[in-house]
Amino acid sequence: METARQAERQRSAAERRRRELLEAADRVVLRDGPKASMNAIAAEAGITKPILYRHFGDKGGLYRALAKRHTDALLSALRAALDAPAERRERVEATLDTYLAAIEARPQVYRFLMHPSDDAAPSPEQGFDVGRHSAPLLRRLGEELGKVIAERVDLGPDSEQMARIWGHGIVGMMHAAGDWWLGDRPCSRAQLVRSLADLLWGRLAAAGDRPGGPGF
Repeated sequence: METARQAERQRSAAERRRRELLEAADRVVLRDGPKASMNAIAAEAGITKPILYRHFGDKGGLYRALAKRHTDALLSALRAALDAPAERRERVEATLDTYLAAIEARPQVYRFLMHPSDDAAPSPEQGFDVGRHSAPLLRRLGEELGKVIAERVDLGPDSEQMARIWGHGIVGMMHAAGDWWLGDRPCSRAQLVRSLADLLWGRLAAAGDRPGGPGF
């Protein structure tokens, strides 16, 4: 019994320490964006780099942990927008706005998650090579959004497959349009939201709610 309690305390302490290290990593990412390095994160956390590696394995492990942390928060916010009591068009716009507001509020975090370092050939001590990690993050968002659509909208024959296609298509649209908008700021966020909602609105406006589902 005592051994089990000790193991639980050790597990809790390790989880708490991992959260603290991720919070330190977040602070460095907010400051340095894609150029955030393991050295800088270790210094921010007040530890040596080998200890950081012990918790996350390597830079890729830390990146994946940070990506999960921020993707979980974004998915929660997107689901809340979809579940808000409003007309369907308003919820579509609120969902698009939630994504754009998230990347606008923390652009350095967005750039860290979605763009490799500006250095052409970063050394092991320079930024994270995130280009090869961002595609799985977008795929996860697409799959999750597809599930949400499948739960709510009746798209006729092959509805679940269509919902997956829509989920990935909408995420791709949000990512591409949001990336362009965040860099160039060619219009207001509200104008971009309205324009993207117009693009989506054709078949979605005519589709019925899925029987027994939460509605959309």
